[in-house]
Amino acid sequence: MDISSGDDSDISESEMEEYEDKCYEKLKNGKHIVKVSEETYTCPYCPKKKKQDYQYKDLLQHASGVGHSNSDKRSAKEKANHLALAKFLEKDLVAVGSSSKPKSEEDPISNCDHDEKIVWPWRGVVVNIPTRRSEDGRSVGESGSKLRDEFIRRGFNPIRVLPLWNYRGHSGTAIVEFHKDWPGLHNALSFEKAYEADHHGKKNWCANNGVKSGLYAWVARADDYNSSNIIGEHLRKTGNLKTISEIMEEEARKQERLVSNLTNIIETKNKHIQEMEARCSETSKSLKVLMEEKDNLLQAYNEEIKKIQLSAREHFQRILNDHEKLKLQLETHKTDLELRGAELEKREALNETERKKLAEELEQNAEQNSSLQLAAMEQKKADENVMKLAEDQKRKKEELHNRIIKLEKQLDQKQAIELEIEQLRGSLNVVRHMADDDDKEFLEKMEAILKELREKEAELEDLEALNQTLIVRERKSNDELQDARKELISGLKEISNRTDIGVKRMGELDSKPFLEVMKRRYNEDQAEERASELCSLWEEYLKDPDWHPFKRIKLEGEGEEEKYQEVIDEEDEKLRDLRNEMGLEVYESVTSSIKEINEYNPSGRYIISELWNYDKGRKASLTEGVLALLKLWNAAKRKRGIII
Repeated sequence: MDISSGDDSDISESEMEEYEDKCYEKLKNGKHIVKVSEETYTCPYCPKKKKQDYQYKDLLQHASGVGHSNSDKRSAKEKANHLALAKFLEKDLVAVGSSSKPKSEEDPISNCDHDEKIVWPWRGVVVNIPTRRSEDGRSVGESGSKLRDEFIRRGFNPIRVLPLWNYRGHSGTAIVEFHKDWPGLHNALSFEKAYEADHHGKKNWCANNGVKSGLYAWVARADDYNSSNIIGEHLRKTGNLKTISEIMEEEARKQERLVSNLTNIIETKNKHIQEMEARCSETSKSLKVLMEEKDNLLQAYNEEIKKIQLSAREHFQRILNDHEKLKLQLETHKTDLELRGAELEKREALNETERKKLAEELEQNAEQNSSLQLAAMEQKKADENVMKLAEDQKRKKEELHNRIIKLEKQLDQKQAIELEIEQLRGSLNVVRHMADDDDKEFLEKMEAILKELREKEAELEDLEALNQTLIVRERKSNDELQDARKELISGLKEISNRTDIGVKRMGELDSKPFLEVMKRRYNEDQAEERASELCSLWEEYLKDPDWHPFKRIKLEGEGEEEKYQEVIDEEDEKLRDLRNEMGLEVYESVTSSIKEINEYNPSGRYIISELWNYDKGRKASLTEGVLALLKLWNAAKRKRGIII
């Protein structure tokens, strides 16, 4: 469509508004094409410009910039056309164009040099502001609010505009302050680009090409910050030089701190919520219990009220009956007096009964005191019996020891007699071979030898009978000692207090070294689980009868008889691996358990209980066990308050 179909002559400033309205109506009627596609727009009044495709916001800034331009190069007609275009974009195409955001708004720093130093907070510099002389000779110019409103209409959204003043008055320059965020940077860059597109940027201002008219503007950078003029002084007072990379890193650090703080706050809130939920749950349970109690109390109260009401009805009925019997009041009064007398008699009888009960209780207390004394005496007798039992067991042990010595002597005597019998038999055979039938001397000698042989055989039979009797008695005494030892072990097991004499489970594996090693490798929960598994595994190894990690070594001595001793085989594969993997403490715990099993229960390979002297580290005697049990018994009696 021909955009120059109107009058080519220019218009005056007073006709701009009327011409602007006419152009706006033409745009509304579709006589000029503005929207090319969903995201692309064009300026119908700049057909000769190289850039024909705009996005919505860029076209709006172009139209506003040309329409409000103070440059003499722009004609009044051109300004009116662009003002009408800006009005059309804001009123008629704003809904459609709002969805198409320029790329710079989505990512305002994508086309910027991240290492270039820019004044932060973002500042714009405006120069060549028209000024005039006032009556007092000072320079005055446009206010900052008027410039700010103009920039807002053009879409740059500044916070404020600060004109710079010196001793002469208005300096003709101003600082434009933008928001500190990334949209503020986008507005500052758009502000700079708009003036550059209008040939009123920093390069145009610095170029020496004659007289300059209109406003020139750009974004404040390092050279402006470091300049020695009034602009540099103001920028150094109100801002700093930073690169976009530094600002992004600082924002990232702030964001991380914010996220960390928010995470901690959320965790704290979650814990608080959990605590509140737990309290709420407890409160709900308590409330439920209270409601149940309240219902039960209410039910009991209702039942009690019913009973009271029923009792009241009955009482009212009795009152009515009493009214009907008014004539018998005197007789009733007399009856009451008789009843009171009877009640007094009952009370006297009751007092007598109470006195009898009190006397009976006193007698019972006396009997209980007597029983307590008898119990104390019985306790004393029991202690004496225990001491006698200990002495008796000691005596039996000595007797058993003496019997064993005697038995050993008799065995030696028996062996000597058997040797003599064999010698006599040998002598008898020799005599038989040497003697003749008529040799009386040899016959008499043979008879003497036979007689002595018969006597020795009889003596041998007596010794065997005595030996058998002693063996039976020894076994019986040994069985009695073992039974007493078992009863003593059973009694000490039931007492939890640890004393010098106690019960030890021979062959039991100590799990503490396993746990200490696992704690150095895992956390506490995993360490306990792993230690329990390894301890159970080695307990199964200890029960295995096919595993015998011992070797026999010859003991050194001067005797003719060779003696051997079983010791731990350190080259055993399982023990060697255990020591290498778990350390010396676990190795010693396992070897100690296998030694105890090999000594006290090699055939069964299971744990047995034994009376043990912990102070001396050996098997305790029966006497030591009885004395320890007696000591614990007396301590228990003192706790119960029974003193003998």
